[in-house]
Amino acid sequence: MHLHTPASPAEAVVVSNERCTAGRKPAGFVRHVVLDVSGTQIAGNFRSGQSFGVIPPGVDAAGKPHKVRLYSIASPTRGEDGRGAHLATTVKRLLDEHDETGKLFVGVTSNYLCDLKPGDRVKVSGPNGKRFVLPAAPAQHRYLFVATGTGIAPFRGMLGDLASIGGMARGAVSLVMGSPYASDLLYDSELRAMAGSGGGWLSYYTALSREKQAAGGVERTMYVQDRIEAEESIRDMLRDDRTLIYMCGIAGMELGVFQTLARLMPGGELDGYVEVDPDVRGEVGGWTRRMIHKQVRPTRRVFLEVY
Repeated sequence: MHLHTPASPAEAVVVSNERCTAGRKPAGFVRHVVLDVSGTQIAGNFRSGQSFGVIPPGVDAAGKPHKVRLYSIASPTRGEDGRGAHLATTVKRLLDEHDETGKLFVGVTSNYLCDLKPGDRVKVSGPNGKRFVLPAAPAQHRYLFVATGTGIAPFRGMLGDLASIGGMARGAVSLVMGSPYASDLLYDSELRAMAGSGGGWLSYYTALSREKQAAGGVERTMYVQDRIEAEESIRDMLRDDRTLIYMCGIAGMELGVFQTLARLMPGGELDGYVEVDPDVRGEVGGWTRRMIHKQVRPTRRVFLEVY
């Protein structure tokens, strides 16, 4: 980790910058940006699940240089090029309105990345992160990956790694991808192709919160925890003590998943993923995010990357 620090960044070159939403009219603007890091210490030394830093040019409102911003690596460990020289990330343009003035607020780093053209040069640091990665013997485990929005980025890389090692058993991986509408699904055609490529090791599920879709024979809207509850294959996977849960995306998603696990699983099975204090075990509906890591504690079989 930290082979290049923000104080001593490397220089990467943009290879490509493409839209990665599924439909023509998504609610947000998301880009798949590929950077060439060959000649830097990052090349060949990053792993799927890690992140890297981007330092945009210019200064902030106080006249100080912009600070580094971290982005998840969306590539397998071998990189986009198969040699570890090209890494990708998934970037959503930040466009918001100031609460007091009502003026448009534009995210500095996200829009800088989204506007880059092939050949442009970017200051980068990293890699960062040591926990949100695959285990040392990945074929010995089963995985439930849960993503919302750009939280799909690390899983795209991890799935690439799992696909390349071979020996993954049928039903070894379930990916639940949440978004408001089908048009907001990221890498959808790529993920469907991977799930249908043979072997049956990957199951890909979507959860649309503002658009009805089929689940259990009925049409309804769903959040990621609703999809987990609706799929018998996922429930069966959770009963396997080899299963690991990874969650990445908007903060708050983990609470809904933990509450669903508590409703689906008896105490002994739940304790494999979440340790719950006795005084709140029977009050699942009253759990809050403040309780996580305190009264509702994920075990070492659960990996969280929420923002």
